[in-house]
Amino acid sequence: MANHSENRCLRVLDYIHDHPAGDLSLDALADVAAMSRFHWHRVFRAITGETAAGAVRRIRLGLAATALVQTDTAIDRIARDVGYPNLASFRRAFKEAFLVTPAAFRQRGELRPFLIARPEVRLMFPVEIRNEPARRLAAMPHRGPYPEINRAFAKLGAVIGARGLYPQTGAMLGVYYDDPAAIAAADLRSHAGLEVGADTVLEPPLEQVLLAPGRHGVLTHTGPYAGLSAAYDQLYSLWLPQSGEEPADRPVFEIYRNTPQDTAPEDLITELCLPLK
Repeated sequence: MANHSENRCLRVLDYIHDHPAGDLSLDALADVAAMSRFHWHRVFRAITGETAAGAVRRIRLGLAATALVQTDTAIDRIARDVGYPNLASFRRAFKEAFLVTPAAFRQRGELRPFLIARPEVRLMFPVEIRNEPARRLAAMPHRGPYPEINRAFAKLGAVIGARGLYPQTGAMLGVYYDDPAAIAAADLRSHAGLEVGADTVLEPPLEQVLLAPGRHGVLTHTGPYAGLSAAYDQLYSLWLPQSGEEPADRPVFEIYRNTPQDTAPEDLITELCLPLK
């Protein structure tokens, strides 16, 4: 039986096929999917085995290949019809995909499907649905590769320590707004945060981040932080489709139950919290 995620991915794939020359940006396809921009690309990749950008490229070039073999339409017109107004960029993309130029492909007259490699993914960590409380964070923003958020945490710690606020802090969290498979590493947005009460005064450079209460799918990852990317893949590709749940329009966040300062890498405990509707 198809679930909500599958149906939305199928709707996006139909839309790409029907509008190859249209606006197929991530935001536009999220609207087609009627899914939160925070999560839909991860869901799409989990279901289909490819990124949205990869699907757009594959479908556009597949339509072009069919037109080259089955019609006499001029190559520049085919390029425009599938969303490549620049003929040179179309030729380059086509040759990268099919290893021959569009003209040579037409002359050969054969069609070959794209194959999507799907590595085996297994759910290695426990996941539970948990009601999380509302949280207020004292946070420092970070823009760039997620593994480099340590810089923001170091700055956060320095400010909190200098202002004598540590007695007012609780859990350490990271809030992540973008999918690293869809956004350039330099443009990824996140916050490094410490939970604080409503009465704690936050002044620049500290920023307030509010996390809404509600149901969350929580995957508990044990081990080095380098394994978190694979844990996210398991959460989105295995647990979410099987759960029948839908992500809410809020970012994922991580709760760090211990830190590398006093814990061996294999014993680090990180909770990946996916907001649910």
